[in-house]
Amino acid sequence: MEVLSFILLPLIIFIVGVLLISIKQINEYQRGVVFTLGKYTGTIQPGWRIVIPVFQFMKRVDIRVKAVDVPDQEAITKDNISARINAVIYYKVKDAAKATIEVEAFFHAVSQLAQTTMRNVVGEMDLDELLSNREAASKKIKDIVDHLTDPWGIQVENVELKDITLPEDMKRTIAKQAEAERERRAVIIKAQGEVQAAENLKEAAHMLAETPGALHLRTLSTLNDLSSDQSNTVIFAIPVEVLRAFDAIKNQTNAK
Repeated sequence: MEVLSFILLPLIIFIVGVLLISIKQINEYQRGVVFTLGKYTGTIQPGWRIVIPVFQFMKRVDIRVKAVDVPDQEAITKDNISARINAVIYYKVKDAAKATIEVEAFFHAVSQLAQTTMRNVVGEMDLDELLSNREAASKKIKDIVDHLTDPWGIQVENVELKDITLPEDMKRTIAKQAEAERERRAVIIKAQGEVQAAENLKEAAHMLAETPGALHLRTLSTLNDLSSDQSNTVIFAIPVEVLRAFDAIKNQTNAK
């Protein structure tokens, strides 16, 4: 009996020890990719799982959304202007098995793919289009990277262009262009204002000409305004109606 106990006790301790080291915990934000004798045998869900030592191997894969800062890239736009661009790409693993089997270090692969795609997309756009429509460029980069990483089990959530840095001489050129554009708009607005003012004066002149005595009343109103300031020198203007009355009297006299 003592011999049996001497044999069973180490065996029980060994089995318990194997069970303890076989239990693996997978958190809610992880998935476990299991290989048995080197062959993929399944993806296990969160919780406590048993992985047999020596015969099985499990790799935990984080499935949370990851934000990767894409380093500055030197890119040439469609109109041959050099610019340095960086971005942030948001992605997550949607298939842990593919992310483990199909690509080595998927986080590095996604970053490299985003860099090359960003340069290619920028090369298809003019500088003005790139500066004024970043969202279109970001969406195009996202669609391309998402499509290319689909076989890896990666889903791209979003891509945001952060900074677009231009050479100093190009910054000065853009500033001059913006200043010239503001001056052009100012000239156009001034010209439109003068046209509207001329139209209003024309309309007022027609109204005064068609209404008897209107010009005379306007003249009296102007004289009243001028008389309020003693420093003004007033030159009395004879209303047109008075001159027309004199002309009518003169014509009647000549007719007689």
